[in-house]
Amino acid sequence: MSEIVNRVAQSNIITLHLEDFYPKEERVIIDIKDHLWQGLALKEKNFREFINTHHWPQYQNKLVAVHCSADAVVPTWAYMLVAAALQPFAKEIFFGNAEMLEIFLFNKALQKLNVEEFKDAKVVVKGCGNKPIPASAYLQITALLRPLVKSIMFGEACSTVPVYKRK
Repeated sequence: MSEIVNRVAQSNIITLHLEDFYPKEERVIIDIKDHLWQGLALKEKNFREFINTHHWPQYQNKLVAVHCSADAVVPTWAYMLVAAALQPFAKEIFFGNAEMLEIFLFNKALQKLNVEEFKDAKVVVKGCGNKPIPASAYLQITALLRPLVKSIMFGEACSTVPVYKRK
């Protein structure tokens, strides 16, 4: 009987887990619609009262997205007031909804990746995991790696979908 050889373990394939780039900090969404007058517009006096009385320290070290989910007129200064109040506390302040925040966070994290480490490598970008990874992160990692790697695959090392192979 011959010995079973794990060729995947012996290969020089690098498995890249995008989950490793998932920020661990809590995310919070501030929706300005909750502060609109009759759900239509923002009144400066009322909004400034909210800014002055809201408990901003609750956002300490959190990732905060600010947006308005209502189809309303929100002046630019309103977002500026929120940012000014959040700045001493939040780790990151972002304009947009929860989905846009995730895209922003992955974009920022992947820009810090030292892609030179993958030069001439065969890379498998792991496809499933326990955390939600935006599709944009897969697009971005492919664009970052393609100029350097021998190949990019998607999935698991034992069952991959070929994405790119250098000729």
